[in-house]
Amino acid sequence: MAYKEINIEFKGYRRKPKISSLPDESGVYCVYTCTYDKQEKTVSLRSLLYIGESEDINDRIGNHERWDDWEDELDDDEVICFSYATLSANIRKRAEAALIYKHEPPLNTEFIDSFPFDETKITTSGKSKFLATSFVIERDD
Repeated sequence: MAYKEINIEFKGYRRKPKISSLPDESGVYCVYTCTYDKQEKTVSLRSLLYIGESEDINDRIGNHERWDDWEDELDDDEVICFSYATLSANIRKRAEAALIYKHEPPLNTEFIDSFPFDETKITTSGKSKFLATSFVIERDD
């Protein structure tokens, strides 16, 4: 493995009632707490909870074993929402690891303290609140 640049364009935000519209494609996703304004049909993000990756974003989020953990983090007026980015399978895990290592979401355990890949530059765009727009992570082992 060598130095790699990965551009990630996030789309979203999807609340729980709309997760069926998530793509059944390979990629990464972010889990947020947010509030929903019914009149404006907008969300206001409060915090980043978790970052994940999957071969099928739709199936993974719809059947994720951490739903209870995510919902335990909600205040009374909050809901869970997601952003996502489609990425090819060969870079998906590396992108997830870099995002977790950089941002340390509170409900992630893997990649919080280590980054097992060669130097990686990540550039984020789109629906990527709370994520750095550009950063470089180096292998730390």
